[in-house]
Amino acid sequence: MPRTKKSVSPIPLLSESAEMPTVAIIGRPNVGKSTLFNRILGTRVAIVDDVPGVTRDRNYADASYRGRRFRLVDTGGLDPAASEGMLALIRQQSQIAIAEADVLLLLLDGRTGLTPADEEVVRTLRGNSKPVLYAINKIDTPNVEPLIADFYRLGQGDLYPISAEHGLGVAELLDAIFLLLPDTPEEDRPSTMPKVAIVGRPNVGKSTLINTVLGQDRVVVSDTPGTTRDSIDSIATYQGRTYLFTDTAGIRRRGKVERGIEGHSVARALRAIGRSDVAVLLLDAEESVTEQDTKIAGLVLRQGRACILVVNKWDLREGDIEAREAYKKNLQRRFPFLAWAPVLFTSALKPDCLRGLFALIDQVMASFVKRIPTGPLNNLLQTILADHPLPSKKGKPTKAVKSAFMTQVTTRPPVFVMFVGHPENITPAYSKYLENRLREEYRFSGTPIRLIVRRK
Repeated sequence: MPRTKKSVSPIPLLSESAEMPTVAIIGRPNVGKSTLFNRILGTRVAIVDDVPGVTRDRNYADASYRGRRFRLVDTGGLDPAASEGMLALIRQQSQIAIAEADVLLLLLDGRTGLTPADEEVVRTLRGNSKPVLYAINKIDTPNVEPLIADFYRLGQGDLYPISAEHGLGVAELLDAIFLLLPDTPEEDRPSTMPKVAIVGRPNVGKSTLINTVLGQDRVVVSDTPGTTRDSIDSIATYQGRTYLFTDTAGIRRRGKVERGIEGHSVARALRAIGRSDVAVLLLDAEESVTEQDTKIAGLVLRQGRACILVVNKWDLREGDIEAREAYKKNLQRRFPFLAWAPVLFTSALKPDCLRGLFALIDQVMASFVKRIPTGPLNNLLQTILADHPLPSKKGKPTKAVKSAFMTQVTTRPPVFVMFVGHPENITPAYSKYLENRLREEYRFSGTPIRLIVRRK
């Protein structure tokens, strides 16, 4: 679909920098920003629904077009008149995205035509020195002039008629973005960067913790449960190290999850756990551990992620030693399968929590990627077998300890394979004993360990 010109206004090329340039998609609610975001990325990263206001936070993703890399930002619907409530919080997020961006992509709705809200958004951009591209969405016919004629009243330069849903005109829009991007080589994100998912029930403080980590209002925070809908990725730096944090939607009991937007949100939260290295499970100090908390912990364990238990809002009970001990005992009772997960009592509102949080992330990440050489591992195995011989069938003598052999086959999480003559004799209790000895010897903290028994 060809672009339509009124006048040509040259836009300067962005300067070279170490950081990737940022392209922010902005516009009033329900013009198709998330659909365009997904179209450019080639995947369904953002939740899309016909209900206005689905996107509430700034959603970031790295993109590349014709060898030039940029960071794409999806924003909530921009309503300049909003002064209170959720719309005001969304507007604040959009304004932050505008301030951060190097290129602004203003999306307008070709079906509804130019509205007073659109004109107000354009007025807020006047005087902005950043390049702005004007895209008219929902244009799925070659005869574009009658549909976009109304938008000439904006007095802007090039107009880009597109259909984000069907992909029409998006290539021409990307060509225009391409001309604004510096010619920098593509580089892979360092694989050593820990990926941390913040998970838990609704309204336990996940977004508050993310904002404290980043030192800014990166995500919308409200007392209303279910404020976070997308899984929002953010990069944080602490003491020279870089981390990828993902804020996820609160996971409610399956019977209470509504179909549609909330269902998509929960599915994305589960996928966020799967692609993380460390899951930080947030618990509410004002409430006892719930059955849903244990189910979320089970999801983390099932996906083999390292885990940290963070008891949030503990500032309300700070100094109560008996309460802390009682809560620890409750955790041991409700999470016997996470006995290896470290616990942090803190307040997500206070920056002081970061020292303890990042120390634990580094600690469990080191365990998550730890690899034990085969020689020392088997020396330990021989010591274990000498102290606690392999189980055997009744009436049959136990074979020599040298008949068993162990090796670590992978990390993230650590997986060990033990070869024995009769794997059917290895009981769950004996496997647990071996796991505990491995944890004790090699200080595996915060990570699950998998032990596989095979016939020699």
